[in-house]
Amino acid sequence: MDTRDIDKESLEKAYRLFETGDIDEVEIGTIRGLQEIHKYLFSGLYDFAGKIRKYDISKGGFRFASALYLNDILPKIEKMPESTVEEIIAKYVEMNIAHPFMEGNGRAMRIWFDMILKERLGKVVNWKNIDKSLYFQAMERSTVNDLEIRTLLSNNLTDKVNDKEVIFKGIEQSYYYEGYEKDTQFKS
Repeated sequence: MDTRDIDKESLEKAYRLFETGDIDEVEIGTIRGLQEIHKYLFSGLYDFAGKIRKYDISKGGFRFASALYLNDILPKIEKMPESTVEEIIAKYVEMNIAHPFMEGNGRAMRIWFDMILKERLGKVVNWKNIDKSLYFQAMERSTVNDLEIRTLLSNNLTDKVNDKEVIFKGIEQSYYYEGYEKDTQFKS
């Protein structure tokens, strides 16, 4: 199966995660919850779906946390506070640096991040308003200073946490960030 087919099937699974209400069964803010989301999106597509990686990875010249340290790092990230937007974004940034899976981290983590925001603050990110290049630049720089990503994400929060269009457009945007563009767009 080529990458485009994997992305297409995974995107359909992402829609189904919300349409079925299965997302409501996922643990909020935990490593286990992130693994559940990853497994849901990529089960049958990758043999490592939902499994913490055992190998080092990099992307665009950036090396993510060494696989050797993930078992120590992930529980610390899980325990990070989640009572303010700033704290939740800091947790999201740290999880991005950890990048616990071989592939599919961004797509799974953006859903995980939104579920924390929804549960703790009654908000989600309106991803369709966030430019891909600005997002990636801010995420790259967040390893040093998270002000830029905090500002970008905070300025695009909405309380429309159950709005199907916001959720589905956000999922589509997340897949677009990773290089996949649907042939047809979401229809409400």
